Amino acid sequence: MLKLTLDQAIQHALAKNYSIKVQSYAVPIAQANLLGEIGKFDPALTASYIAGRNEAPQLLDPTTGLRPSALLTRTEDYEFGLGGLLPWGMNYKLGASAANDRGTFNLFANQYSTFAGVTATQPLLRDFGFGPTLASIRIAQANRAISEWQFKQILIETITGVTVAYNELNFSLACLRSALRSRELAHQLLTENERRYQVGSMSEFDVTSARSRLASREEAILIAARQVKNAENFLKQFIIDDRTPSLLSVTLDIAPPPPAPIVVVDPAADFRVALKQRPDYQHALLAVKRGDLTYRLRRNQLLPRVDLVGSYGYNGFDGDFRVARHQVRHQDYRTYSAGVAVSVPLSFTAERARYRAAKFGLRQAEADLQRLEQEIVVRVGNAAGQIETTQNRVTAARRARELAQATLDAEVKRLRAGTSSTFFVLQQQEILSGQEVLELRAEADYQEALADYDRQIGVTLDKLHVQIESPR
Repeated sequence: MLKLTLDQAIQHALAKNYSIKVQSYAVPIAQANLLGEIGKFDPALTASYIAGRNEAPQLLDPTTGLRPSALLTRTEDYEFGLGGLLPWGMNYKLGASAANDRGTFNLFANQYSTFAGVTATQPLLRDFGFGPTLASIRIAQANRAISEWQFKQILIETITGVTVAYNELNFSLACLRSALRSRELAHQLLTENERRYQVGSMSEFDVTSARSRLASREEAILIAARQVKNAENFLKQFIIDDRTPSLLSVTLDIAPPPPAPIVVVDPAADFRVALKQRPDYQHALLAVKRGDLTYRLRRNQLLPRVDLVGSYGYNGFDGDFRVARHQVRHQDYRTYSAGVAVSVPLSFTAERARYRAAKFGLRQAEADLQRLEQEIVVRVGNAAGQIETTQNRVTAARRARELAQATLDAEVKRLRAGTSSTFFVLQQQEILSGQEVLELRAEADYQEALADYDRQIGVTLDKLHVQIESPR
């Protein structure tokens, strides 16, 4: 048997609920994706060594008619560099290279050509500036923030679900107790009728009527007991992580939830709170931001590619590698270049299609945000109205139950005085049982209405002082 209060049930759910476990991994996944996007600015080391042999045939000698021996060339190329991407879109490479070309043309004597310097390509239209270059990072940041709000949303939904399930179980248990008490009242009446029948002060009909009603109330007990098991299983699904049939054999012993305070809410003021606190609204805001980033990036991709390219460095050339290397080190022979490279797609079909998709995606996100704002207005208003209604229901149901109890007591006195009948007493017992259930239902609905209102304005976590942690 697992003994629980409502606070303990919430703590169990926060620790063991599978929905929370599943969603908790979304945050580190989004963080990893963000780091992956930032990693595109990490410089990369490159090194290569390529050896080659090339035999080039020669034309026939017009004098002898013979084909001279092929020209043979052997090459060795070495290269080492450090390159990467800068936030404003420039691709750069710092490096050094050396090549040794020898062959029949120089009797296979070594001749080393060396170079050290920097080369760069700076986009001027497409991919120019911080916007396009950082777009993927900013989108990943938005996705990470969305995952954090989604995690908060599942926490709020789970806590609200536990609160509702806990109150439903408490209501089911109370209904079972009410059914048992109703049966006990019927049994007491039957016992009293049988005793009075034996002394001749009551008819056999009254005894039979009491016995019939007692039998019919057994069915109500069976139904109430089944409702308790169903409500218990529903709550266990929130708070227990057992995945075997033994879950069904666990019995919960819950304490009645603390009495709900009488509250007065202001839906107009709380609407502004909801816009700041509700995870789904913050998610929608971030979706608009993400859509705008994508739209701007796709609009930039409609531009032709115009790149400024350039290089600057120093050359060396000698039959001795050390001499050729020293020439570069001493900056004896300077070399540089600058120019523009242009690439213009003939149709821009793919770019225009992506741009249109991004434009309509942004409009869709903006429309969804407006829809959600209206939905929040309605839901907060309805939740506030539900609190007021259930408060009045509790008061009315309590008064009705008290009057039903007083009526039953009066009817029992009349029966004992001989001015009433068993039928009317049984009828009042059933009315009292029904009023007890209505009062219990109203109290449970009021507890659930308070929990739902907190969910609608997004303050559930703040009220319970829940600290959010996710796997890293």
